Amino acid sequence: MGPLKNEKEEGSVILISDDEAESTLESSVLLVDSLEKSSLEEQKSEVVDEECELVVTFCKQAKVMPHARYDCTIHPFERAECDTCLPLGKNADICNQCYCYICDKLASECQNWTVTSICHCNAHNKSKFWKDQRDFALAGVLVMFNLELTEIDAELRHGGNLLIKFIQELSMEYNKYLVGERVSLTHECFCLPKLPPGKCSICRSRNTEVVYRYSGVFTLVSRFLSQAEKESPKAAAVMLLGAAKEITSHKDPASNCQNLHLPDSLKVAVPCLLQRITTKLQKMLVLCDFPKTLYEKFVSFFQYISLPCHCFGFSNSLNVIPWDHVSLTTVLKGQNITGQRTQKGRKMFLWETLPVIEARVEKLVEKKNYKEVVRYLRAVKCNDTRGLRDLRDKIPFYLCKTGDFLDAAHSLLFPVNSLACCTACRITQHQFDIYLKIFKTGSVPAGNDIVDSGLWTAVGPPLKDGVLIKQALKLLYSNMLLYRNPKCWSSLIMTLGSSSVLEKNGRLHPMCLKEPPLDFQEGVLAVSGGLLEELKAKVNVSLLPAVFSPHLHHEACLILAVQAVQQMLFCDLPYLTSFLEIVLAFGKNFWALRLLLDHLSYEEHILHGTVNLILGDLNIQKASMLKLWQNLGPQYVGEFLCLFLTCRHKKMQSVGLFALNLIIENLHMCPWAKHLSNFFHNAGLRNLPLGTAAHREISKFMNIFQQQ
Repeated sequence: MGPLKNEKEEGSVILISDDEAESTLESSVLLVDSLEKSSLEEQKSEVVDEECELVVTFCKQAKVMPHARYDCTIHPFERAECDTCLPLGKNADICNQCYCYICDKLASECQNWTVTSICHCNAHNKSKFWKDQRDFALAGVLVMFNLELTEIDAELRHGGNLLIKFIQELSMEYNKYLVGERVSLTHECFCLPKLPPGKCSICRSRNTEVVYRYSGVFTLVSRFLSQAEKESPKAAAVMLLGAAKEITSHKDPASNCQNLHLPDSLKVAVPCLLQRITTKLQKMLVLCDFPKTLYEKFVSFFQYISLPCHCFGFSNSLNVIPWDHVSLTTVLKGQNITGQRTQKGRKMFLWETLPVIEARVEKLVEKKNYKEVVRYLRAVKCNDTRGLRDLRDKIPFYLCKTGDFLDAAHSLLFPVNSLACCTACRITQHQFDIYLKIFKTGSVPAGNDIVDSGLWTAVGPPLKDGVLIKQALKLLYSNMLLYRNPKCWSSLIMTLGSSSVLEKNGRLHPMCLKEPPLDFQEGVLAVSGGLLEELKAKVNVSLLPAVFSPHLHHEACLILAVQAVQQMLFCDLPYLTSFLEIVLAFGKNFWALRLLLDHLSYEEHILHGTVNLILGDLNIQKASMLKLWQNLGPQYVGEFLCLFLTCRHKKMQSVGLFALNLIIENLHMCPWAKHLSNFFHNAGLRNLPLGTAAHREISKFMNIFQQQ
């Protein structure tokens, strides 16, 4: 109530009892007539009532407080359930502090105090009719949501105010739609004299049609929905539900099919708008922490909307199971891994729409409940199989976030059910790189997406190298795009040749592995062919401990990768677009690169095709190669050139010659070239067979620095 504007004439004293229930009067206010003041003064200043234990220590002239009309002590009030015709008895009489029960303002300001068929003067709090009238007056449009006044907060009231304004605008736009638009049909004129089509007023008046275009309403509703999506959750829910109720009541006045499309056709536009509304509400019911009673009232409101025949598909759209439902909680806790349960002899499944599934995943991931996300995605079912499949493709990453790398690797290769294909069929080269990095280091990206942001966190022990290479090769064999992508092979080789400790910048730390004995290399090569064939056949292969010993497991895995690259070249060389990155991926493990190049020389056409790819890459990437060599230093460049220049096959030597000429042509960009000359001298490259191209170019290069 606002501040009092009028005070009752001073003529009584108000005594207020602490316990209204013990009062013998109907009201808690006791008025003492001021005419009795003299007698009171004659009594003692302190009055004690021993029975009531009430002590009057001070009396003051009373001020009549604001009160509802039915509580007025000056004018009597007659009660009736819902009499609105005329004022009953003296109900129209008021004092200065009488308030209207319906309007919640001074009765003197009530516009409907004595208006026939309204008569707010008869309103009181013991009538359901008048209580409903008061609720509607105070709650406004929110009364249709069956909300208690105590439930209505600032957010809901704001949403209600926006909804009222929208309903008024929508009413005007809908009335325009109902009027329609008269369109003249251009038929041939049969009048005399015959006029061109559309020029004859008689034919034009006969050949007119009223077209009803819903586009104006569609635009208005779409704009309102966009506004609602920006509001707070409670306000947005009120606005969306109110809009749904309004548009589903719209009728198409056309008596025949007008062959209109979105947004002109009501029967196409309304389902489109309703789809947008229900999708947003489904996500809100999952993501927003609405009070339980409010949640239920929102759902109940939508269920009682009378849907037209073209919207019947939305009847159960908001039947979203709450988070505490037994079907959901048992799945999230791992008590039910299938999502299936039996209720009264019937099999029940955890079945939800895609927007609801997306919202649940979003909320669980936001709370970092990765295990619950995995259980939910494996158990839930959905009509949108492709959308659910895309969500399930993230299961391996969520498992990685929990540190369960072995299960993550298996999840990449095995589908959730027998009807779907595995995630490995769809992962990209970038995702392949990140999974290798995760499995190698036991660390994961800090975010909730499989994106290498540079921030990584250790979550568990990494996979052993033997398990890592098996899972990586299975991934490559399961996805032809990855298998024929040289970047994937270079990532595998680089990962196998790196330490399991991640650098601070999030990069792998390359290792320089000592060349193992020749008999060890031959032993690994002897068994690797059969192992690779079994991996291609998706057989669960165990690496032989006698060959892949704990002391040389890094070297053994690198040799197995060399054999896999060789097989790939023999089968899919025509599909490759580059090869230099595979060569560079070996880093300083030149013995492994030499093993690969030696095996390629057994097949002439494979050797020529591979060399041509390398030469093409060098020609395109001249600047980047010079920069790379600058970072790696003359020792690396010298060993790289020696590997190719000393190769027994002349075609392979051409790679070394091209690289050496590149350095000679750009000596100003190679301050380390003199150190490279010393490396050649110490390596004895001047002793190459006389007359060969390699001997001539090396001598030419070394003479440059001897003359300085």
